Amino acid sequence: MADLIQLTLLAPPAPPRHIPLSPGVYSIGSDERNRIPLPSPGVTGRHAILTVNPRECWIEDLDSDQGTQLDGRPVRGRAAWKPGQPLVIGPFTLSWALALSPLPPPTPPPEPLPAPPPAPVADPHRESRIRIKQTIHRELLERLDIKRMSAAHIGHEELSRRTVKALQDILRDSEGRLPREITPDQLIREIHDEALGLGPLEDLLADASVTEIMVNGPSQIFIERAGRIELTDRTFLDNDSVLAIIERIVSPLGRRIDESQPYVDARLKDGSRVNAVIPPLSLIGPCLTIRKFAQIPLRDEDLIRYGTWTREIANFLRACILLRKNIIVAGGTGSGKTTLLNVLSEYLPSTDRILTIEDAAELRLKQPHVIRLEARPPNLEGKGAVTIRDLVRNSLRMRPDRIIVGECRGGEALDMLQAMNTGHDGSLTTIHANSPRDVLSRLETLVLMSGMDLPVRAIREQIASAIDLVIHESRLGDGSRKIVSVTEIVGQEGDRITMQELFKFEQSGVRPDGQVLGFFTSTGTVPTFMEEFHTRNLKVDQAIFDPLYWAQFKGATS
Repeated sequence: MADLIQLTLLAPPAPPRHIPLSPGVYSIGSDERNRIPLPSPGVTGRHAILTVNPRECWIEDLDSDQGTQLDGRPVRGRAAWKPGQPLVIGPFTLSWALALSPLPPPTPPPEPLPAPPPAPVADPHRESRIRIKQTIHRELLERLDIKRMSAAHIGHEELSRRTVKALQDILRDSEGRLPREITPDQLIREIHDEALGLGPLEDLLADASVTEIMVNGPSQIFIERAGRIELTDRTFLDNDSVLAIIERIVSPLGRRIDESQPYVDARLKDGSRVNAVIPPLSLIGPCLTIRKFAQIPLRDEDLIRYGTWTREIANFLRACILLRKNIIVAGGTGSGKTTLLNVLSEYLPSTDRILTIEDAAELRLKQPHVIRLEARPPNLEGKGAVTIRDLVRNSLRMRPDRIIVGECRGGEALDMLQAMNTGHDGSLTTIHANSPRDVLSRLETLVLMSGMDLPVRAIREQIASAIDLVIHESRLGDGSRKIVSVTEIVGQEGDRITMQELFKFEQSGVRPDGQVLGFFTSTGTVPTFMEEFHTRNLKVDQAIFDPLYWAQFKGATS
């Protein structure tokens, strides 16, 4: 006899169903994602766990609403389930017996994932390097008052030349005192970068393969490369060195960070996004996060090559922007919303007057008529703040054709919706949300944050009439970014906003190396504004809304 069982499901008037099971753990519930789905209102989404061992079974009720009955008694916790005993879950009666014939051999398990890269080997000379660098750094400050020279508006090149000259003099005076393992040229470069640049981050910022830099105190620097996070061997001298770097980033932007304002959002000269948190909020020392922007902005063709979207979806969204549809790009943190917003903005006509409104300026538009506005934090007295909402209100008096808000995260959502409803069609923004439907509830919450006492129905009417499309982007398990849904907001029925999905990404599996497999497809739904494309002489092939068109790509991987 094989160590396999045959599970029998009975739910009159349907005929009995027999399911062969091999040893393992099986989830039972009404949710179709369970290994044994029992679709019924009387069954909880995740109702119970069945454990199949050779020649024996165990059942565990997961605190379900209706409970589980074994041989007429309620199951409390984990119970042994003997052959032939009736198990009742909602309208279903289950029993099992040993299988009379063996099942086909199970599919061999996938190859194990590759081992993660080893952590960097600790530098045995790290402590001595730090002590020497601290000593030289102090002597550099004594010989060269860098802050005073910066205030005197000495050019960066001249300041850099004087710093290198001073470091060479210091090392020449220290000749014979340096350990053999420390190279003078390397030491000069490191101290120079910490005195004038961003210290150990300089090389990481220059590395095009690094997309994010995360500094967790002075002794830990992580990076993200190809969607994976890895620990580097770079370190700062101490907490003061990290604080100096943060000050060097935020001061030119008119922002501040201190104990009274211990966190700040800023940007680098190239547009890379920066967030810093210092003690007393951070218990591990100053923390710095840099979301790098590519030196050469990504184009739509790059996103096609990376598998973020397809040419058909790109052409459709381009036509929607030319048709002046209001679009929200939604997704989680790090899903690529701002990058996608940058790419979509390329489709805006060069004849339009475009206003961009951001907390920290990141968008890089190529059109000739662009006005860039950036919010301002309060000063030392807590006054003078200019919020995103203030800028959105003011932008309406600047005769914009298009308004692009980097991210809606507060009461400005109400002003943005009103702008979209009062002649500023074709506007774009991003929002944090986990699904297209979640965008609507998030917008409701943000509108309520404006302080206006509006009924929910009025808010939903504003949303339904203002927003045309929601593009939902997601970061998948392998680090890749995909547009997983393009959804049209159709209107409102009663108190519910109606939506219809046009395109989606369907995941079909995962390779042994962790790469996600899947394909893009349509849902078979044609947008309600299809006729408008023809009226405006915009070419959109109606065949792309037929799932059969996408069937040819189902074998493609991503």
